Amino acid sequence: MIKQDLIQAVRDHAMLNYEKSGWDILVECWDDSDISDEIEGAKTKAQAIAKCKKIMRLLNDHRCEVQSTAF
Repeated sequence: MIKQDLIQAVRDHAMLNYEKSGWDILVECWDDSDISDEIEGAKTKAQAIAKCKKIMRLLNDHRCEVQSTAF
């Protein structure tokens, strides 16, 4: 599979799940090279999405933790 196809699959998944588990971070903040770095070694769309899902969940957890200290 062509890497650009994998990147697009991740972007499509992120758009469909924008309000879930931190995918908005990818949509708003990541460029193709960021995604490319994260999905290194992925051979399928599902593998590429799974690799990004892990980091999106961690980033979202961190964001929620920071937000919880605002009050």
